[in-house]
Amino acid sequence: MTTTWISRAARNNADWCAAMSRAHGITGDFGTDAWTSPLRTPLFYPDAVTLTPNADPAALITRIDAGPGASVKDSFADLDLRPYGFDILFEAQWIHHPATTPATTAPWTLVKDPATLHAWATTWDNDNAELFRPELLDDPDISVIAKTTPDGRIIAGAVLNQSEDVIGVSNIFAAEGDSPWPIALAAASGNPLVGYEHGEALESAIAHGFKPVGPLRVWLRG
Repeated sequence: MTTTWISRAARNNADWCAAMSRAHGITGDFGTDAWTSPLRTPLFYPDAVTLTPNADPAALITRIDAGPGASVKDSFADLDLRPYGFDILFEAQWIHHPATTPATTAPWTLVKDPATLHAWATTWDNDNAELFRPELLDDPDISVIAKTTPDGRIIAGAVLNQSEDVIGVSNIFAAEGDSPWPIALAAASGNPLVGYEHGEALESAIAHGFKPVGPLRVWLRG
C-alpha cells in the first residue's frame, strides 16, 4: 500500500516538474523508470525523477545533463549516486492525505492572470519570483491558489497539480503566520492529496492530517 502511494506521489511530482520545465521551454521525457530532462531544468527542479524502485543509475545519468549542478530526485531512496559524483542534498518524506468532503466555502482564490501570478510568486519567494512564468496558467492540470486579505494582498498560497486520481500540493507558503495547509485541503477537497516535505513543514503537514508514506532523497552533483 505504501509503495503504491510513493509511486503515485512520484509520478505526480514528475508531472509537476515536467509542467514547470515546459513553462521554461524545456521538454522532458517519461520513461518506464524515470522522468528525465536532457537540458538543465529550472532552479529548484530536478533533472530526473525516478518512477520505479531500483532504477539503473548508470542508464539514468546518460539521459540528463550530468555536469555540475545536476540533480536527481531518488523517489524510493534506493539509489547510490556517489560513484557518479553526486552527494545527498536533502532527504524528505512523501506524504498523503485522504480525500475530504468537498468544501462548501472557498477560503482561497485561483490565480488567473500574469500580474497576480507575479504577486503570488513574489510573496512566495521575492528573490526567485521569475521562476513562475505565465505559461503555467495555460496548463489545465495546474492550479495556483492564494489566500488574500480583504484589500487583495496575498498572504498564503500553494500549487496544486492534477495527476491521474491524485492532486499534488507544492510550493506552499504563508506570509503572515497562518498555516497554508487548510486552503490547500479546501481547494483539493474531494480528491486525495500527495506531496513531500521535511523538517518543520513535514511536522505541519502531519498536524493537518497528512501521513508520511516513505522516504525520498535529492542528489546534487557539485
